[in-house]
Amino acid sequence: MFTCGFILCVESLKNTARRIFQQTLAAIDIPATMERALDRHGGRIRVVSEGCEERIDLAAYSRIAAIVIGKAGAAMAQGLARVLAPEFSVRGILAVPASPANVPPGFEVFLSGHPIPNEASFAAARAAVALLRECDAHTLVFFLLSGGGSALCELPLDDSVSLDDVRALNRVLVGCGAPIDEINAVRKHLSAVKGGRLAAAAPAAMKLTVGVTDVPVGRESALASGPTIPDPTTVADVYRVVAQYKLRDTLPVSLRGLLEARRIPETPKAGDACFANSRFQILLGMHELFHAAHRAAEAAGCVAVCDNATDDWPLGRAADFLLERLGQLKAQHPARPVCVIADGELSSPVTGDGIGGRNSAFVLDCVEKIAGKPITVLSCGTDGADGNSPAAGAVADGETLSRARAAGLDPQDYFRRSDAYTFFQKLGDAVETGPTGNNLRDLRVLLHA
Repeated sequence: MFTCGFILCVESLKNTARRIFQQTLAAIDIPATMERALDRHGGRIRVVSEGCEERIDLAAYSRIAAIVIGKAGAAMAQGLARVLAPEFSVRGILAVPASPANVPPGFEVFLSGHPIPNEASFAAARAAVALLRECDAHTLVFFLLSGGGSALCELPLDDSVSLDDVRALNRVLVGCGAPIDEINAVRKHLSAVKGGRLAAAAPAAMKLTVGVTDVPVGRESALASGPTIPDPTTVADVYRVVAQYKLRDTLPVSLRGLLEARRIPETPKAGDACFANSRFQILLGMHELFHAAHRAAEAAGCVAVCDNATDDWPLGRAADFLLERLGQLKAQHPARPVCVIADGELSSPVTGDGIGGRNSAFVLDCVEKIAGKPITVLSCGTDGADGNSPAAGAVADGETLSRARAAGLDPQDYFRRSDAYTFFQKLGDAVETGPTGNNLRDLRVLLHA
């Protein structure tokens, strides 16, 4: 327990951190958010795109189609169905990694592969392209995108490239050390559905893309590899990445042939006619995640700040920075519990064959740094997944190190073996939510009593 000037907290800091995370998830409920964001009045829905607001008249279209791709796809499809019901029906494609509990009428479901595409990923892409080719100027198409879409809907641009070739390409790209923007540049140019090519499949239709994004602001083309928006990368980027990271000899023969023959076409760019009737709207992103977490922390009696500075940082450096930020905030408010909220993905190289991901690894890195202090650290994926573990992440406090040593657990040994989940599971401090149906960025909550 801890006491502050405004509230007597009758729960441990670890429970407070868990509650902040749970309340944040509840506040970013996707179907409800879609109803608010699309804001239908009669036959019109409100669209906010690039700072401009307009109304789309649903009755002006003879049919409505939907392409739904991503970990949050089921919830997004449900939200769209609520917005349109009961007057308007939709025919759609739903590509998700797990069987959804509730599928709205009119949707064909594909249980696609993630993080590596499977046969259903190819089937979903073929079905999406076929549906889009039927869409004309009298069709309104909703593209509902969330994280994981790059693998969940995929189809090679060249027929000579097989599923095994695409899987091999993904393994090569992920392991080559290139940043995600460069990886996506290659993926987009070799795909029939990425880098604006889904929009190009229905050039005359009115297209509205709604995104639940786990990518940073300003890099929206990384969401599902940007299937509906202009691609800022070029074919020249592809050849440069392949040369820079010495990928040629590691690529499948079919892809190597395309590169050597220079037969890779350019993706659609800004100004292309296929984007003339296209709108893009972020439904949920960093700002919504921070807002919800900040409100939950304040409701717990904390002075809270949000800090996005550590996005893409190495894990240990991010931990040191955020703990220092927490100490500074506590010095400014010595009589109040304080909270630092951070988001984004951290760099966490796998060094062993254990169970866990970057979130539990971040918390494990903090265990010795906060030992004996009235500090709690939580880090979790908002999709409920952390690497290869069944948990969303983990939570630790100033007593975790002593409890671990009493149980014969060495934090450094577990960190070296990339086995952070097992460490926290044995202590009862793994945070297991199951799939949340959402997919915003990782959330870190640091508390100081």
